[in-house]
Amino acid sequence: MVRFPYMGASYEVELPEDGVPMTPRRKRPKKHLSTAQILFITFIAALICVILVFAAIYASGLRYIKLNTEIGGYVKFFGTVDSEGSPYKGELYYSDGTTATVDMLNNKVTFSNGDVYTGSLSTSLRMDGKGKLEYNTGDVYEGTFVDGVISGEGKFSYANGDTYEGSFADGMKNGQGVYTWFDKSTYTGDFVNDKKEGWGVYLWSDGSSYTGEYKNELKDGTGTYRFANGDVYSGSFVADARTGQGTYTWANGDEYIGTFEDNEMNGSGTYRFASGRTVEGNFKDGVLVRDIGGEEEAADDTSAGT
Repeated sequence: MVRFPYMGASYEVELPEDGVPMTPRRKRPKKHLSTAQILFITFIAALICVILVFAAIYASGLRYIKLNTEIGGYVKFFGTVDSEGSPYKGELYYSDGTTATVDMLNNKVTFSNGDVYTGSLSTSLRMDGKGKLEYNTGDVYEGTFVDGVISGEGKFSYANGDTYEGSFADGMKNGQGVYTWFDKSTYTGDFVNDKKEGWGVYLWSDGSSYTGEYKNELKDGTGTYRFANGDVYSGSFVADARTGQGTYTWANGDEYIGTFEDNEMNGSGTYRFASGRTVEGNFKDGVLVRDIGGEEEAADDTSAGT
């Protein structure tokens, strides 16, 4: 066999035993695919793989669903669905950035921060209706929810032992309710945005109490405060202090009717002793400084603590 070039091609010549050369055979050059053909074949192969993957995912029951909420946000679900195509078990991605896992068999949602909700869910997989939310802090709420927010009637049990039972709106105490502290002190009355606001009754564990108006968590308006030692004040309060017109009655029977400021007798008023004696005049920081007749006094016997 002898190879030699001829007119740009390579030829092989087989020499028989007698030494006479045979007709040369031309070797065909190999064909190469163009770049476009390679890209097309690669695209088709990738497309087939994608279709097969999605077909496998669909056959396994996995779905991706985006659900719009009533308050304008959305919830994305990725996981398995039931026979009717409804979310069954998988991952939740809320529009506010919160993530969670959902198990519809047990009506349970476990949030990424450790909070756990058990109860009814809306069609958009948000807490809705009756349920229980256990916070990672140890706090627990049992009651009603509206589109993922605590709203309606329920009970909030705090990790420190305090409890609140009553009305909620927008995730806060709003309306009538009872707040009980761990030391058994209680407040029963109105709340606005988590604060005592309106009319209420506060009972302290030491036996003292207040019944009256509140503003921004403080006694403000008209009310009656009963001290644990038996003293009673009934009248006006401003920013948690006895200020304005009121009546203070001591447990020993003494009584003052008049003007108060910053919890003290300040201004004009009448002081009646349990013995029956009465003094009328001007008071300063709890002491009578001038009687009606205009005489200066330092009446120590009218400086009973208020």
